[in-house]
Amino acid sequence: MSSVVALDRLLDARRIWRGQAVASPTAAQPTGHAMLDALLPAGGWPDSALSEILFAAPGIGELRLLWPTLARLTSAGERVVLVAPPHRPCPQAWLAAGVDLRHLVIVQAKDRDALWSAEQCLRSGSCAAVLCWPRQADDRALRRLQIAAETGQTLAFAYRPLREAENSSPAALRLTLEAQPVQLRVIKCRGGLAPARPLPASAWQ
Repeated sequence: MSSVVALDRLLDARRIWRGQAVASPTAAQPTGHAMLDALLPAGGWPDSALSEILFAAPGIGELRLLWPTLARLTSAGERVVLVAPPHRPCPQAWLAAGVDLRHLVIVQAKDRDALWSAEQCLRSGSCAAVLCWPRQADDRALRRLQIAAETGQTLAFAYRPLREAENSSPAALRLTLEAQPVQLRVIKCRGGLAPARPLPASAWQ
């Protein structure tokens, strides 16, 4: 008969390896779009992480995608920062979307200064969300934004051209907004496989 050995003794003697439990993805930050939340493994924007929105052209709905989240955050008195937006935000449009402009901050900066500013805002822990439009961001710069978002426990969003979808990225979530027809596609998401089917524009506009 084989002898019975207590599991604790084997663990103590390091004769067997104890695996670590993998935490299931969670998100306390719903997108405000039911169809998009249902598509994402975490059920919303990955919290304390960088999300990339890669869009084909300005005005394709890239701002509408975030307005419900920004409205919810600013209505709760949370600070939202826009770093180096390419165009001056239209106050009437943002107000109509429910965004409380009293809690919206715009930082004007260029090139590397914009990336530095975004990183500092994320690390500060004083912002609920930081949006940036980096013109030249390599893998190292994006990784710094991702780490800063984790450190400051802040939502980070980077708007970048659609052509950047061909390059790898450390972002936890990558979405593309394509034209003709206008649709949203998840190309990378933490905690699961990217869904194959795209979302029509009606899902967020």
